[in-house]
Amino acid sequence: MIPSNDNVPTLVSLNDACRMTSMSRSMLNRYRAEGRFPIAVDLGDRRVAFVRSEVADWIQAKISARAAA
Repeated sequence: MIPSNDNVPTLVSLNDACRMTSMSRSMLNRYRAEGRFPIAVDLGDRRVAFVRSEVADWIQAKISARAAA
């Protein structure tokens, strides 16, 4: 068993990021290409992940932006 360490960032898959944001893969990938979404962590051949806290911060920024509009 690997001990829990709260200082280690948690990674989420592309599919998990889609679920967290309610966006499709194609839309999320478009946002990535446009620099409008957190940068992915390259894990190897055709595999990327995202830092969960960065995705959560992006979601919170979207929520905050609606209040400012």
